[in-house]
Amino acid sequence: MSLLDVRSLTKRFPVRGTGQWLHAVDDVTFAIERGESVGLVGESGCGKTTLVRLITRLLEPSDGRILFDGRDIGALPPARFTHTPDRRRIQMVFQDPLDSLNPRFTAFDTIAEPLRRLGTREERAHVAAQVEEAADLVGLPRTLLGRFPHQLSGGQQQRVGIARAIVLRPALLVLDEPTSALDVSVQAVVLQLLADLRQRLQLSYLFVSHDLNLVRLLTDRVLVMYLGTLVETGPSADVFEAPVHPYTRALVPSTRRRTSAASTAAAPTASSAARGRRPRCAPARTPSAGPPVTSPSRASPRAERAAARAGSVRRPASLPGALVLPASRAPRS
Repeated sequence: MSLLDVRSLTKRFPVRGTGQWLHAVDDVTFAIERGESVGLVGESGCGKTTLVRLITRLLEPSDGRILFDGRDIGALPPARFTHTPDRRRIQMVFQDPLDSLNPRFTAFDTIAEPLRRLGTREERAHVAAQVEEAADLVGLPRTLLGRFPHQLSGGQQQRVGIARAIVLRPALLVLDEPTSALDVSVQAVVLQLLADLRQRLQLSYLFVSHDLNLVRLLTDRVLVMYLGTLVETGPSADVFEAPVHPYTRALVPSTRRRTSAASTAAAPTASSAARGRRPRCAPARTPSAGPPVTSPSRASPRAERAAARAGSVRRPASLPGALVLPASRAPRS
């Protein structure tokens, strides 16, 4: 049994004054096993955040099921889910560490808050010891527990956010671009910390990002999202080495152009085709000579304009111009 099993999950929002619906998440199906790290990638506005909010029960789904450890948590209203035992087993690390911390709480109070709200009677009786243990796990000096968020560096703030997420010993940790607001040097330290915590605490990760290099480093499997649907899934190495869907093929070269010369000079590994395996690409979304993927009732205005410029978003040779940098703007290697 999978830890998380999402089946045909859909979220629609009404478009004011049109009588139409925007499909922010459209018939998404995937699973996360125990101890597995899964990446979710796609451009801004493709539905990643909406999907995360559905999984963490901050939004009500329009259709579909969310099974967590065999229990259908998607059928519970968010207010009721807060009071179930599964609430403490799904935690989240947010994108901006400063904005996600209460400015009136010290680091100690921030880490202790989940224990006070969702902890057992025994855990609430030993809050101080568990806060200190969580701080030690994330490498936060105990001397900093009395400080407020504005007195901490960006890396220290994110460590507080991670400690708050793991203090209840969750089974699934949702990471919503946890390093995008940090300096590059701090990013490497936080990524190493997340990798260590996954091994020590036997955590499962849903790592959300549009930085494919980070996803490749931290995840076992990747989900590629485009216009609210998953267009390709598979082992991370296979998807990056031999992408099948045109959208993925457009994303991967743009990432490779941003890699350093040292990375591009590394010896290539055997391709997925040579090993007899290929990523699993969603058949219904594979380009064909049929009508475009999008329609006025299902695509955002930005996607419609891009489709109009490109002629059809289903052409395998090219996709909307926003996905591929012009030669004049391509970063120098």
